[in-house]
Amino acid sequence: MFKIKERGSTVSREVVAGITTFLAMAYILALNPSILADGTGMVWSKVFTATAISSAIATLVMAFVANLPVALAPGLGLNAFFTYSVVLGMGCSWQLALTAVLLEGVLFIILSIVGIREAIIKSIPNSIKKAVSVGIGLFITIIGLANAGIVSGDTGTLIGFVNFDLQHSAALVAVIGLIITIILYILKVPGAILIGIAITTLIGIPFGVTHVPENFSIISKPDSPYFFQFDFKGIAIDPVTGGFSGAVFGKFVVIFFTFLFTDMFDTLGTLMGIAEQGNLKDKDGNIVNAKGALLSDAVGTVTGACLGTSTVTSFVESSSGVAAGGRTGLSSLVTAIFFLLALFFNDVFAIIPAAATAPALIFVGYLMMKSVTGIDFTDPTEGIPAFITIMVMPFAYSISKGIAWGIISYVICKVAGKKAKNVSVVTWILAIIFIADIIFEAVK
Repeated sequence: MFKIKERGSTVSREVVAGITTFLAMAYILALNPSILADGTGMVWSKVFTATAISSAIATLVMAFVANLPVALAPGLGLNAFFTYSVVLGMGCSWQLALTAVLLEGVLFIILSIVGIREAIIKSIPNSIKKAVSVGIGLFITIIGLANAGIVSGDTGTLIGFVNFDLQHSAALVAVIGLIITIILYILKVPGAILIGIAITTLIGIPFGVTHVPENFSIISKPDSPYFFQFDFKGIAIDPVTGGFSGAVFGKFVVIFFTFLFTDMFDTLGTLMGIAEQGNLKDKDGNIVNAKGALLSDAVGTVTGACLGTSTVTSFVESSSGVAAGGRTGLSSLVTAIFFLLALFFNDVFAIIPAAATAPALIFVGYLMMKSVTGIDFTDPTEGIPAFITIMVMPFAYSISKGIAWGIISYVICKVAGKKAKNVSVVTWILAIIFIADIIFEAVK
């Protein structure tokens, strides 16, 4: 079924690879609920359950439909956009945000089946794709720094580092955790990020940062996830007047396309990297079973939205499993089983403090920064839009604004550089949508 011998692997190697992938990405079980429940009104335990189940289902589809050693889960960056840009930044309800995720996933299923999703991805400027990854990395980093109390606006400057003393114990614990994570990663310890979170959580106990409740239990009954909590009326109805609002609809379009294209970039980049690493390409150099892999991503996103979590996407941490020898969907099947087992360890993940997950956020920011080397800064029509995309995301505290200003500046730079013919139709359409959103925001 999995063509194990054909791909030069063994059952034991695939099992080890699946466990390695889970260890490398299991931190998302703690991070995703923490991010989505941060001021949105969502319940941590329900999001935890949704995270585990949607990750397992999407990864199972990847195993049996695409037969690739790739695991999926709610993506970092996409969940940050969900919480900090859509809900807290734009003032939308989390139900409306889930509606955007659902519709994005449905569209992805259609595009994946007919095989035009790759063509859409290719039409977006390559420099913007890479800049989005870098910008999200910086955005995630500053969220991690803020969540741990490492940076503050009370330092006499616009933003600065606090003193690492016992008055700032959470910040001190987070820095210790970051150092541990870095050392483990450099030593190539499997599951370095997850182990870093676990050790930091334990270190936080004597510092008073980690709080273990009296009724704590290692094995616990999982909470039920959210089911079909969507708000289709909220797409175009002004919550104040109750009437149709072009501004509200325009805002939803921006949210929808941001989820859409960010997910596209994450998924394609991950699949290309893993295919290259594991030599999982056909004779023409294309990803093996690419359509099935993209369909797995889309099914995972729809499932996640129905259960109450943000966009599900392919995880680059799957490369750790490939490095351990994974070459088939059997390793993905093993990873999915472990996600289901994690459902019964709710209390263990619930005690993990922000100071323990912050190092993971900061370190994932580093991993996402690697794309900057692929941007041609010697060409101002490519480098300037990329820089604006990267710069706006952390400083505006908004992924959507970074993408919007990046696309708009790309069109302006290409026109100014007499290279307008290089701008695709899709990019022009996106630029018009983003400009319309800025106008709506200004006049409302």
